Amino acid sequence: MLKRLFGNTAVSKEVIIKSPVSGKYVDLTDIPDPTFSEKRMGDGFAVEPDEGKIVSPINGKIVQIFPSKHAIGIKSEEGLDILIHIGLENVSLKGIGFEVHVNEGDRIKTGDILIEFNLEEVVQDSMCAVTPVVFTEGSQVVKMMREEVSDLIAGDTEIMTIKVKS
Repeated sequence: MLKRLFGNTAVSKEVIIKSPVSGKYVDLTDIPDPTFSEKRMGDGFAVEPDEGKIVSPINGKIVQIFPSKHAIGIKSEEGLDILIHIGLENVSLKGIGFEVHVNEGDRIKTGDILIEFNLEEVVQDSMCAVTPVVFTEGSQVVKMMREEVSDLIAGDTEIMTIKVKS
């Protein structure tokens, strides 16, 4: 009877997204790459990094590490798929200057070190170290609420709360 009265409403879970890297908040639409700025891969945000250390923004699991080590896919405990992409147009580095600290299938906690990289090499090679954080499965997202922050501390600063379908 409740189903008839209230329809088929999906229950949602909240995921708090913390910054994966210390630096300055950048709106995704301001990134000089249409793949990200036009949200072709999904909605999200970006960070202009101050340092070369990426940490987990959530509790979850490593689902993919790109062979060039510049990007990593993770899934939150609540089921949200997240891509962290270090810099733009830097596949030509072929993983040089990147040190991955996790493996596919690893369980991770917020703040765990995922990747360390040479910030100067990334900037020199790609001219842009901005790091997009994208929620790749838009159908999972019910609502996104952004915190009004600009200076970010890796693993500490809350950037967004995402409501996801359960």
